[in-house]
Formats: sequence, structure tokens, C-alpha cells
Amino acid sequence: MKITAVKSYTLHPGWRKNLIFVKVETDGGIHGWGEAYSQYDRDPAITAQIEGLARYAVGRSPFDIRHFTQIAFDDYAARRGSLELYCAVSGIEQALWDIVGKACGQPVYNLLGGRVRERVRVYANGWSYGLKEPADYARAAEKVVAQGWSALKFDPLPSPWRTYIPNEHEDRAVKVVKAVRDAVGPGVDLLIDQHRRLAPMHAIRLNQRLAEHRLYWMEESCAAEYPDELAEIRRAIGVPVVIGEATYTKTGFRPLLERRAADILNPDVACVGGILELKEIAAMAEPFLVAVSPHNYNSTVVALAATVHASATMPNFIITEYFLPLAAFGEKVSPNALKPKNGYLDLPDAPGLGVDIRESVLAELAGKPYPLRALRHPGDEGP
Repeated sequence: MKITAVKSYTLHPGWRKNLIFVKVETDGGIHGWGEAYSQYDRDPAITAQIEGLARYAVGRSPFDIRHFTQIAFDDYAARRGSLELYCAVSGIEQALWDIVGKACGQPVYNLLGGRVRERVRVYANGWSYGLKEPADYARAAEKVVAQGWSALKFDPLPSPWRTYIPNEHEDRAVKVVKAVRDAVGPGVDLLIDQHRRLAPMHAIRLNQRLAEHRLYWMEESCAAEYPDELAEIRRAIGVPVVIGEATYTKTGFRPLLERRAADILNPDVACVGGILELKEIAAMAEPFLVAVSPHNYNSTVVALAATVHASATMPNFIITEYFLPLAAFGEKVSPNALKPKNGYLDLPDAPGLGVDIRESVLAELAGKPYPLRALRHPGDEGP
């Protein structure tokens, strides 16, 4: 069996960014689906990389997954990585696993060593987008918990994202977290995201103030490129530290583990290099006693399914991500999109990734060019 075509589809889910699906076809009549991570304004660069890699995928065996991802880096990219490259590789890699699982008549996790669990825990994200006041966060959190969720993630800091923040931003974040904790009670896990923003002097002081609210974790107080500073924050705040959504391949995670910069890693299957890379990063983390919680700012269909298959095989997996505003898109595009039940996803048992795509609806969901965003000018910045 040989690969005959690699196609990409840029889709708009009706909320925020576009999504990118990848289809790999073979001469054996079997096709597979994958998903590449996407960001505002960068979709064309990602799909261009998919098209470039497609030329070298055609004619190869879909079973040679590891070799293809290696030559993509060594030969195609001349060992120069980028977000766009790793997103493209990840989408194609997932689709190859989908093909191999279908050809073997097995769910992908059975080809990765088999299950260590029958379901995976998920947390709700996207529920707090656009909220302003602490009371708004509290009411929205109550509604999510009423739907059966036991873990919520949100970013309590206001825009813009900056390394150095005024005291009022810190105070606002404290008020938001307190309001949510008071609203949902002590039995709900609160996961705080800070999106790679803060210098240690801000992160430490703010996170020490937030710690009294019994947080599940503190995510990305500063960027992964600063492992020593992350380790400093981790030692000071008394809250488990998460990092890794913007880190690519095993090599990128090595200094984070060596410097003890995190308690939990959150690589994303749609940009880290794919299913096997995600599983191998988790294996790297095991002897450091570091847990893994895959990031998934992707659809509730293909990338989520790929994440679930990898997570099913990880002894150190704890929880993964589900974006509530993308669920309606998932149900429209797939007859068997994964649906949480009381904060858990059952493992798919169909061959491959276990999700089908209604190709007939893809054209009506075509991605939209992004409007020009209001990026800031020097006059918009404070002192």
C-alpha cells in the first residue's frame, strides 16, 4: 500500500480561529485523517508546509511513520524547525496512524502498547472567553459545573499579554479566581493559564496570592525558553507548574525536565510532532516523576481523538483539554465526535482513530480569511 495524495482543509468552526484537517489517501482504498494546529494569520504558512511535505509523502508506505517524520526534519527541513513545520508533520503523522489502524483492524492505542486506562479525564476550556468582571466568571463557571464538569481552565489576567504588569492586573486576577472558587466550591479543580506572559517577579508574587484557592495547576507563567526562571517560579509558589504547549519535539522538552522546570508537561499532538512524539515525550517524563496533560486547542474530533489514543497508553497521564465552543462544530463534521460524560471520555474502539469525517459538509465550513487585527502601536502602550 502506497500513499497517493495528501490534502488539507482549512475550516472555520464558528468560533475564533480556523482549524486545519489533513487527509491522506492510499492506493489500497484506505484513507486517514489528521489535524494540524493553527494560529491566527498563520494558516496559509501551515497549509503551505503540508503541501510541500505532500510531494515527498506520495509513493511511500503509510506504515513507515517514524521514517517519514525523521526525513521531514532531517532532509526536507534541513534540521531547521518551526511552528509551521511541526504542525504540518503532526497532521500528516496522525493521518498515517489512522490508516495503519484501519489496515490492521485495530484502534491506534493497541498499536502503541495497549491501554493503561479505559477512559481519560478532560477539563473544560473556552467557557470564559470575552468575560470581563469577576461576577461574570463566577456565573459562567457555575453553568459549566452544572453540565457535569469537575475541572475548569481559564486565564484571569486581562489583555494585553505583557511581561511586566501593573498592580491592578494582578489584583484583578486575584478577584477573578476568588470569585470562581467561591462560586463552584472546593470540589472543582481550577486550572490557571497565564499564556507565557510574566517575568518571575510578577509570576511569583501573583501566584503566591492565588495559591490559597487550592489550584490544580499554574500553566505557563513564563515561556518554556526560560527553564531556569520557570524552575525558580515552581520552587517559590507551591502550586504544580505546567509548561509545553508551545514546545516542539522531544529535544525541546529535554531542558524542561533536566532543570526541574515543571511538574506537568502539556505538549499538543497537533504541533509537537504527532502521536508517537507525544507518547515518547510522556515516556521521557516518567523517570523524572513528571505528569503529562496534553494540550488541545484543536477540534473535538481528529486532534482530540489522536490525543485520547496517545493518552490511553501513558502511565503518567492525568487530564486533557476539551474546548466547549468547538463541540457544535465537532458534531456537525463528524458522526462520532468524542463526547465527554461527567468530565471523562471513553476510549474509541473502532479501527484507526475511530472518528469519521462528513466530507460533504467541509465545503460549507471553509475557513475564512482573518480580518486585520488591532495589533497595538507604541502609543497604545503604558509607561
